[in-house]
Amino acid sequence: MTEQPANRRRLSRRHLLTSGAVAGGALLGGGAVAAVTDRDRPAAAPTPVADLSIGTGTEPFHGPRQAGVATYPQAHASFVAFTLHRGVDRAALGRLMRLLTDDAARLTQGQPALADTERELALLPARLTVTFGFGPGFYRAAGLDDRRPPSVADLPPFAIDRLEPRWSGGDLLIQICADDPVTVAHAQRMLIKDARPFGAVRWTQLGFRRSRGVQDEAHTQHNLLGQLDGTTNPQPGTAAFEQAVWVSDGPAWQRDGTTLVIRRIRTELETWDLLGRTDKEMALGRRLDTGAPLTGQAEHDPPDFTATDELGFTVIPEFSHVARAHVADERLMIMRRPYNYDGVPNADGHPDSGLIFASYQADIDRQFLPVQRRLAERDLLNEWTTPIGSAVFAIPPGCAPGGWVGQQLLE
Repeated sequence: MTEQPANRRRLSRRHLLTSGAVAGGALLGGGAVAAVTDRDRPAAAPTPVADLSIGTGTEPFHGPRQAGVATYPQAHASFVAFTLHRGVDRAALGRLMRLLTDDAARLTQGQPALADTERELALLPARLTVTFGFGPGFYRAAGLDDRRPPSVADLPPFAIDRLEPRWSGGDLLIQICADDPVTVAHAQRMLIKDARPFGAVRWTQLGFRRSRGVQDEAHTQHNLLGQLDGTTNPQPGTAAFEQAVWVSDGPAWQRDGTTLVIRRIRTELETWDLLGRTDKEMALGRRLDTGAPLTGQAEHDPPDFTATDELGFTVIPEFSHVARAHVADERLMIMRRPYNYDGVPNADGHPDSGLIFASYQADIDRQFLPVQRRLAERDLLNEWTTPIGSAVFAIPPGCAPGGWVGQQLLE
C-alpha cells in the first residue's frame, strides 16, 4: 500500500475532526450525557440562609440600670480602663460623660456616633452594650470622694497575686460587649476618641465566649480549663439577683447601680494538661463534662460537702474550688460574667491564656472579699491559676433619654 503524504494525513484528521457527522455525533453524545446527568442528578440542596437577626439585634441603652450586667453575655468583650489627665475636674467629667453617653446611646441602637467617619461599621449593633464604671480616682478628680461607695477601693493584697500594673487599676472603665468583634472594635474606637482629651488608656482587655447560636443561652459555658464557669450565678429577674447584684437603697447616685471587680487570671495550661481527668475534677469539685458536683448527677444539684467515700474521705475535697467558693446565702452571692482571653503563644509555643473574671455585686466588702479570701487561702485550683490584674469600679445607675450616665453623681 502506498503511504500517503504527511500533509494529506493531517488534512484527513482535520477533516474528520471538523466534519459535520462527527461534530453532530459529539453534540448528540453530549446531549445524551447531559440528558442522563440531568435525569439522574439529585435535587440541589437549599442554600443556607444566614440568621441576620444576630447582626441587627439591639439591647436597650436607656433605663434606670445600665445594660451589660443583667444582659445575657455577648460573644465578644472589650474592657477599657483610663487614667484621667491631671486637672480634669468635676465639670470636665460632666462634659466627658455627656459625650460618651451620646455615643453609646447611638451605637447600641445601630446608629453612627455624631463624629463617626466609618458610619457603615455602626449599622450592625449585634446586641452591643456599653457600660460605664467609676474607679476610686474618678471620685477624687471630681472632688466627691465622700460619695464613693466604701467598697470601691483597691483590693487588699493576696498571697496568690502576681499583679502587673499594665492590667490593674483605673479611674474610668468602659465595658463594650457585642456578638460581633467588628462592632466591638468600632465602638471602642469611637469611645476612645471622645475620651482622649480627658484621659489616657491605661489598659485594654479583650475577651471572648462561644459565638451566638453555638449553644443554647441557658447552657453554662466552659472556660479554657474546661470548667463550667458560672453555675451558681443568681439568675436575672429573680429576687436573689436583685438582692445580690443591685444597690436598692442609699443616695440616688448609687441606687440601681452595682460594683464590679475585674481580675485577670492567667491559666497555666501546660501544667494543667499534665493532670488526668480525675485529678482535674478533684481540684474543681465538679465533673468537667456536666459541671455536676462530685456528689451529684446534674450541674445544678446542690453539692454535699459531708458525703464520704468507702475510705472515709470526703467525696468533694475540702480544698476544692467548689468547696472554697461556696456561698449558702443567696444575698451574699456574686454574679460572674467571665470572658476567656488567648494571647500570642511564646517562642516555645506555650499559650498566653486565661480568664477575664468580671464579678458584679452590690457590695465588694460584704460579698466578693470573703470568697476571695477563702480562695486565696487554700484553693487547689491556685496551682494552675495566677491573678495578674485587678481593678474595682462602681457601676452607676443608668439614665433616661436626654440624660447621661453619672448625672446623679456629678450634678
